[in-house]
Amino acid sequence: MNKLSTFSFAARIRSFSYALSGIAVLIKSQHNFWIHLLATTLVISCGLFFQIDPIEWCLVILAILAVFVAEALNTAIEFLCDAVSPAPHPLIQKSKDVAAGAVLISAIGAIIIGLIIFLPYFKAYL
Repeated sequence: MNKLSTFSFAARIRSFSYALSGIAVLIKSQHNFWIHLLATTLVISCGLFFQIDPIEWCLVILAILAVFVAEALNTAIEFLCDAVSPAPHPLIQKSKDVAAGAVLISAIGAIIIGLIIFLPYFKAYL
């Protein structure tokens, strides 16, 4: 029988430090993450410049987070696959390809959301 562990603030703080460590690994090791950060900076700058409304901000933030989460999960899958099978294996390659595809799908979705939100602002500005 599993015994529930008691709540511990120290354990919660450690879990945050693990999460922050994971984010640091993502930033340091993934070149595509830098591209996502650059795109995020551009989108947030446009949002501030055009003073988009709160609902539009929510959609932009959700789109940004979807891409970051997909990239983080893709990276985790790649690390795990490399640990399990350092030698090439067709199923490992498929899992890596599918994870990379998830990042691409989320990025395309974010671009579409960005176009829907920002094109009217750009047209009105010109």
